[in-house]
Amino acid sequence: MPTNKDFKRVVRDRMKKTGESYTTARSHLLRTKPGSKHTTRSASAPPPAHYAKLAGMSDASIEKATGCTWERWVKALDRAKAESWPHKQIAEYVHTKYKVADWWTQTVTVGYERIKGLRARGQRRDGTYEASKSKVLSVPLDELYGAFDDKKLRARWLSDVQPEVRHATRNKSMRMRWPDGSAVDVGFYSKGVAKSQVAIGHRKLASQSDAARMKTFWSAKLHALAELLAPAEKASR
Repeated sequence: MPTNKDFKRVVRDRMKKTGESYTTARSHLLRTKPGSKHTTRSASAPPPAHYAKLAGMSDASIEKATGCTWERWVKALDRAKAESWPHKQIAEYVHTKYKVADWWTQTVTVGYERIKGLRARGQRRDGTYEASKSKVLSVPLDELYGAFDDKKLRARWLSDVQPEVRHATRNKSMRMRWPDGSAVDVGFYSKGVAKSQVAIGHRKLASQSDAARMKTFWSAKLHALAELLAPAEKASR
């Protein structure tokens, strides 16, 4: 049976022939039909102890939100042969079959794809990259949403950028087009009477360095948002 070292050599050979990235070449080889000389699915699979690190989220967090650890999610999705599915199909299956909320559906799907080697950390299945950031603020959900929806108010903390709002559902979600053509998905979640959370997903970034830069950018901007809403935060306490 091929070893991990053998498989990595096969991946590198494919990269030289096709010009693919390591992640893409590995993904194609993992989908090779059983019986092929490149079939190494079981030999190259990471042990369950590594799942949380690969997925980028602890077992405790994913179990609290979805009721399942990463090991249980991997087993469930492997039984459905989800490794060969596109991202959208996996997400729809997780949402419909297991009744997982939209944000956590994406978390499970992306984590599974990372564990299975279908994408690198921060990379999407189409080869582009994504940056994500979230923050909990001590303000009502409606007020947090308003800080994004009101153009003048948004400009006070998201300065020097004028994104185009493509779609918005009040107090739930917003989709924006960034000036460089990338996309931003925003989710809004109530955490109680006077506490709410915003979760940012910045997609279609060209490189890992772009993703790292935008993660830093959103960290700073969400801090600026918190500073802007600070009087409201204090009043709500």
